[in-house]
Amino acid sequence: MNKQLMTIGVIGLCAVLVAGTCSSSNGNTENQIKEMTDSKDSLSYALGVLMGSNLQGQDMDLDKSTFSTAFFAAMNGEELLMDEMTANGIFQQFQMEQAGQKSKANKVEGEKFLAENAKRPEVSVTDSGLQYEVLEEGSGESPLATDQVTVHYTGKLLNGEVFDSSVERGQPATFGLNQVIRGWTEGVQLMKEGAKYRFYIPSELAYGDRGAGAQIGPGATLIFDVELIEIKK
Repeated sequence: MNKQLMTIGVIGLCAVLVAGTCSSSNGNTENQIKEMTDSKDSLSYALGVLMGSNLQGQDMDLDKSTFSTAFFAAMNGEELLMDEMTANGIFQQFQMEQAGQKSKANKVEGEKFLAENAKRPEVSVTDSGLQYEVLEEGSGESPLATDQVTVHYTGKLLNGEVFDSSVERGQPATFGLNQVIRGWTEGVQLMKEGAKYRFYIPSELAYGDRGAGAQIGPGATLIFDVELIEIKK
């Protein structure tokens, strides 16, 4: 794991978890800091805000006492029960297990959605499992996988959240059809210039178990509205 990311993550966890040791008797964390008195206070608080916000909602079941003991022992250069390599290995294992669980849940959700979606008369299904519907048919040529295409598109998750949109940016995108996810390579070849299609792309034709960025989780099924503007041979 990248050492800088590990450092940031641990500091962020400290901001979230060590704060738990400053709780009031009724179990609520008290907002002890009322104002910043110097640059050290400001930097300390700023780092806590940034890291705490970044890690909010992450599913980590940690023992606060054990975490605090290890954190301050490492920070003070004291003897540790494991070295950094071992600690990185444990953390990486946790990340892989977490990703596997998320991927499995997302695939179940996607399979259920696609099974119901395929029953709609306006939806066609290819041999690969790609689903699509024609929103507006075109009249030009259809591209080959080796062609470049200019398109407008909007990508959504199953919950309707938009994760990418050339339409919102106001600028169409141009790329090679053999340089994108498999669902795009297959689907856009079905279109003619001027057409608008909606694609329902199962995870194995999208980003698979790895996901992409912060919004597309592992095993996610994706929905794309695509307008084929131009084919560049």
